[in-house]
Amino acid sequence: MTGVFTDGAAHPNPGPGGWGAVYVVDNAIIAEKWGSDPGTTNNRMELTAILAGIELVPQGVSSVLWTDSQLCVNTFTKWAKGWAARGWRRKEGEVKNLDLVKEGYDRLTRRPEIELCWVAAHNGFRWNEYADALATAYRRPEK
Repeated sequence: MTGVFTDGAAHPNPGPGGWGAVYVVDNAIIAEKWGSDPGTTNNRMELTAILAGIELVPQGVSSVLWTDSQLCVNTFTKWAKGWAARGWRRKEGEVKNLDLVKEGYDRLTRRPEIELCWVAAHNGFRWNEYADALATAYRRPEK
């Protein structure tokens, strides 16, 4: 497997949260990043993971970026272009997490070699589970 795998979490939601991203080439980890926020939402963490994941891929290298957030995939592949054309407004109100949405849309637009795709969560897919473990590391006590 080759690609970038990302995940975000918050528990409770909103509450403390974390995010993780891992870049894998031929089933070997090339790079990974993770982080946490003491007061956030799961959607902010999913978006943050995607931003970090984009940065893991060297410029000009084609890759698929996998997320288990259908909201994020739809945001960047279906809705953001229209929101940008309307001055970052939705027909039904504000764009939530606008700072992260704008940044992600900009980065993905500048990196057409990166394709954003959805993967089902918690289905045993190795690298999605790994990204989930990075995202939820904030909940485990340090040894």
